[in-house]
Amino acid sequence: MNKQKLNYRTATKSDLKQIQQLGLLAYGQFKPILTQENWTKWEENFNNDTNFLNLLDTVTGFVCESENDLVGMAFLIPSGNPWLYFPTEWSYIRYVGVHPNFEGNGIGKILTQKCIDKAIETGEKTIALHTSEFQNAARHIYESLGFIRHKEIEPVFGKVFYIYTMELL
Repeated sequence: MNKQKLNYRTATKSDLKQIQQLGLLAYGQFKPILTQENWTKWEENFNNDTNFLNLLDTVTGFVCESENDLVGMAFLIPSGNPWLYFPTEWSYIRYVGVHPNFEGNGIGKILTQKCIDKAIETGEKTIALHTSEFQNAARHIYESLGFIRHKEIEPVFGKVFYIYTMELL
């Protein structure tokens, strides 16, 4: 557990490279349980500047920093932006990640709560997210905040994934 001072703020495009690096570090812990082919897909996604620049144009991103280094991130996508598992009328959270050296400080929970608060502030009715069978800490956080498992979806990267939702209004 790292006890340095943590600062939470809204993400900007100037955070792009640090967001990508943080994603690889945070999600890198899952590399041993994925096939090499599936890990390569994750890696390519995090290294794709266009994906994240488009994301930052559409969403409200929240980051946590310690001494100017990003150590946590989460992104709220507003309703009106359907994606694979999420219908148009839902807002949803993507890419919650915490640097492995900073796990256990409540960063993921605080960032997820910031997304929930922003969704409430902007009048969203439903907020959703997806997570997997191997993301136990994340599922614990989401359930402790009030998300309910909505359904199991077809395997992604060869693993079981779930949709979680929370009704806001």
